[in-house]
Amino acid sequence: MSSEPPRQPGQTPPLPPPFAQFVQFVDSCLFCFFCFFSFAQSAQFVGCCCSCFFFSFAQSAQFVGCCCSCFFFSFVQFVQFVDRCFFFFFCCCFFFRIRVPCAIRGRSVVICGMEKSVKRPNILLLTTDQQRFDALGAAGNDEIHTPNLDALAAGGARFTRHFVQNPVCMPSRVSFLTGQYPSTLGITHMAVPVPAEAITLPRLLRHYGYTSANIGKLHFLPHANRDHRDIHPDYGFDHLEISDEPGCYEDAYRAWVRRQAPDQMDNLSAGLPPATEAWQRTMRIDDGIHHPPQRHENTPRVFAGPPHLTHTAFVADQTMEFIANHTGGPWMCVAGFYSPHAPWIAPGEFMDLYDPARLSVPAFPEEVDARRKPGHFDDEELRAVKRGYYAMVSEVDHHVGRILTRLEELGVADETIVVFWSDHGEWLGDHLRYGKGYPAHDCVARVPLILRYGGAAPAGTTVDGIVESVDVIPTLLDYCAIPIPCHLQGRSLRGLIEGTENEGRRSALTELTGIRILRTERNRYIAHADGREQLYDLEADFGEYHDLAGDPAFAATLAGARAELIRHMLEIQRPTPRAWCY
Repeated sequence: MSSEPPRQPGQTPPLPPPFAQFVQFVDSCLFCFFCFFSFAQSAQFVGCCCSCFFFSFAQSAQFVGCCCSCFFFSFVQFVQFVDRCFFFFFCCCFFFRIRVPCAIRGRSVVICGMEKSVKRPNILLLTTDQQRFDALGAAGNDEIHTPNLDALAAGGARFTRHFVQNPVCMPSRVSFLTGQYPSTLGITHMAVPVPAEAITLPRLLRHYGYTSANIGKLHFLPHANRDHRDIHPDYGFDHLEISDEPGCYEDAYRAWVRRQAPDQMDNLSAGLPPATEAWQRTMRIDDGIHHPPQRHENTPRVFAGPPHLTHTAFVADQTMEFIANHTGGPWMCVAGFYSPHAPWIAPGEFMDLYDPARLSVPAFPEEVDARRKPGHFDDEELRAVKRGYYAMVSEVDHHVGRILTRLEELGVADETIVVFWSDHGEWLGDHLRYGKGYPAHDCVARVPLILRYGGAAPAGTTVDGIVESVDVIPTLLDYCAIPIPCHLQGRSLRGLIEGTENEGRRSALTELTGIRILRTERNRYIAHADGREQLYDLEADFGEYHDLAGDPAFAATLAGARAELIRHMLEIQRPTPRAWCY
């Protein structure tokens, strides 16, 4: 039996023996060469060798004499010879210990057999925009069609109670990619440009040989009031193909379509966001592209162009191209899908997956249900919206399947950490609202999180403990054998994934400007800067609709929620480390 210790989960097998034997062979050859070269330095030896081949037999006596002088040189010459041999020997060792790893990216090789090879995993972040936690078949939703995401969950770990740190796009995304809370970053609302020097995941990986890319949506800059052809801050990424909205701007998505089908440019736009309309009107900008006026109608639409030209298809195609061009690894790629963010537009083949009549509508308390009326959150409208939303999720699922298949074809699936998450959820008619934001109900703050990594994440693992989005970056660094910097405010989820830990967090924190929202096992507590408080019992019928903060029967629960918020906020403090004792 082999004496090699068993590998830990996620550890890559060592380099094959032929490679190690080759390195040892080259090492031995160089050692012998340099020893011989040093030994042959003697002028007498060279002269004798030459005389052996080019001089007459009569001079053989001189040859023998020279050979003798070569082998019986002085003690000083012998010391020089030994010194020279050791010098070249250590040069060889230095070369193969230090230079070989530089030539083989991501590996650490020691030829003496003291250390096995290590290859850091690739990282693929599949990011959707506005996907609520239950918009997934694996989450128990039998109405939605997501076979590829369900298979991803079956092959890894799915977190059932994963909460984002802000309920809108920009603050949530920068919090996720930096591993810090929005309040720490000073970005607790929209339209704040992320500082170009922000310490993001790509910057944490760069010193360990990673090449990083973002394809599609990043949303680190406000996008309504700028020219998207301008150079974008790289935020540590080596490769950027940014498109924050489908077809609204002259960006990487439009360029991708124009290269393939210039006659389809007028079929791309989902309609201009209001702030973009105001900007273009004020600046008298006409980009020559048709923008549908019905962007904000609560009616789903079939994509006007060919299905292979959607924004979702663009993200998938360019993600696969990046991966195929970097199979040597290690790499990190963010696939930033815009879907299922409104407006609800998808190719007809995905709309056809859903019969509106078979889709359920949310349940409402009587007092809320009474506010519904025809054309205002009635059953027909709610089912139509759900159909469009689910169709967008199914389109993402289709293209996720393509990407995962490509990983298999390239032979890198087992050495790639795949993470699926969303920046926030969607009301989808709950609470008689569409979109996202305050007060961050579960349908908004709770989103899918799936992690798959070879055998490191046991297939079919379900983690029910509370976790936060800031926990993902420490988890990735942990699996990549990279030290977790002390400024990160999350914690590694590796123990929960591998079963060495059983408990999640006591609570999850979501932050807005002047507002803190705490989600515990049973309650949601909201504290406002003006002193107002809200408390909801999420296990009660329609518990998210009834504020209990003023009910004396829940005074102890309210006090406990206050104490937990204080504890959580103190726990996440990361003061600047001291340089010395004073």
